[in-house]
Amino acid sequence: MSGAAASRATQRERRAQTVFFWAPMMKWCLVAAGVKDLGRPAEKLSVSQNIALTATGFIWVRYSLVITPINYSLAAVNFFVGSTGLGQLARIANHRYNQKEQPAKVAA
Repeated sequence: MSGAAASRATQRERRAQTVFFWAPMMKWCLVAAGVKDLGRPAEKLSVSQNIALTATGFIWVRYSLVITPINYSLAAVNFFVGSTGLGQLARIANHRYNQKEQPAKVAA
């Protein structure tokens, strides 16, 4: 094998050997905000915002497990981002369901 061919073969196999850690560190702020929102009334929560958090969280979990090197810290934080969004969506759905069951108050 010539030197140029060997060089191309080794270049193809080179990938990043470290994982940039600031993205997972900063994403924990989204998890903290989601946990803090547990104290807010359900009628003040945004459905579209929580759908976006849920979708991006679970999509990035999958992505962080298929990249090389596998980024477990990114997968973990995104799992919790998706879970907090899903939990808030469940709260919103429960609130709206219970609002439909209560009869409307008639103004006297």
